[in-house]
Amino acid sequence: MTVPQPFPDLVPSSVPDLDAARRLLAFCDASPSPYHACATAAATLGDIGFTRLAEDAAWPAGPGSWYVVRGGSLIAWATSPDHQAHDGFRIVGAHTDSPNLRIKPQPDVVRAGVRQIGVEAYGGVLLNSWLGRDLGLSGRVAVRRNGTGALVRLLRVDRPVCAIPQLAIHLDREITTKGLVVDAQHHLTPLWALSEGSFAGFVAKELGVGVDDVLGWDLMLHDLAPGALVGRDDELLGSARLDNLASCWAAVEALAGAAPVGAAPIPVVCLFDHEEVGSTSDRGAGSSLLPTVLERSVLARGGTGEAWHRALARSACLSADMAHATHPNYADRHDPEHQVALNGGPVLKVNANVRYATDAPGTALVALAAEQAGVTLQRFAMRSDLPCGSTIGPITAARLGITTVDVGMPQLAMHAAREHAGSHDPGPYRALMAAFLAPA
Repeated sequence: MTVPQPFPDLVPSSVPDLDAARRLLAFCDASPSPYHACATAAATLGDIGFTRLAEDAAWPAGPGSWYVVRGGSLIAWATSPDHQAHDGFRIVGAHTDSPNLRIKPQPDVVRAGVRQIGVEAYGGVLLNSWLGRDLGLSGRVAVRRNGTGALVRLLRVDRPVCAIPQLAIHLDREITTKGLVVDAQHHLTPLWALSEGSFAGFVAKELGVGVDDVLGWDLMLHDLAPGALVGRDDELLGSARLDNLASCWAAVEALAGAAPVGAAPIPVVCLFDHEEVGSTSDRGAGSSLLPTVLERSVLARGGTGEAWHRALARSACLSADMAHATHPNYADRHDPEHQVALNGGPVLKVNANVRYATDAPGTALVALAAEQAGVTLQRFAMRSDLPCGSTIGPITAARLGITTVDVGMPQLAMHAAREHAGSHDPGPYRALMAAFLAPA
């Protein structure tokens, strides 16, 4: 696995930083599943001195740089010798999961003499975008260990083992007038073989274990096309999983460049799984993961319950997810007073019904961070007659009771198998997060 190296310098939005765009694309390519995203982030942090902590072990009392991984979620933070137990946190939150197609428990299907794999749509997938693509397989598998117990192994198959061919136009003449209708149960079952052989047997062979040793899996399909710079002058980029690996990449790089000092808040990055399906899991934003990790970090530094609550009262969170750029082919789907431009800088997201957590104090924090970073800040609000999506922002605000603000990087084709964004935006997005984590 190629791991992009951290690059802590901050670049104003007026200066194109294509190196940042290339590192973002490398991060996306290295992270086809939430579990691989955590492994990529952990490798980057480990290279600069962060140490992984086990949740069932005692945590060190001294200063340092630490991270915890639970499945497809990761939390990292850094403290200095001068940090007190009651010092507040500056948190940047994002999510590792993206809408995709996930393998069912009993996936073997045979139709018309073709062997297929049963899949289920995960999250709000743009179903048509998965048609006609070369698809690989990734995720994690639980396998038997030494006859007793089990261990979890990552699996990544980066060759085209699946495809979902679209029906020929000769058999669907009305598609050009009535549009494509995709039934998730009947039209999205991938082709993967003509000869006999079970899916479990394939997984076992890939891992070098017996088929009876495969006890369970969390596996998904991924598009094999690598990320790329796009456009006449490389002003765009295209990749799978920009929502929301772009925010994960920016958060990790921002933390990598944030030197913890006693007078500043403690910088924290949390990358959650399961945002696309509501965050209600053992490792989603609605779980006890983040508050437990933060509280344990206070206790490890000798703090009490009182210190923990004082620390929360001094904390703030930046919820980083992607934002809708104004689509030139569908400009009428956007609020005319809140147009968002590709390569126009990070986006502050506001919703009166609190689908985003942004309020006036949070807006001030982000505006000051943008000034500190020297980046332009765009502002987004949904059309009043269209429903608004949501993020981990409101959930985190409710769980911790802290000021939380939602920001994003502009993109097009959100939730498609391949998405597009401006290639000049990753650098300023990272710079905004770095300034938020370490306010001047």
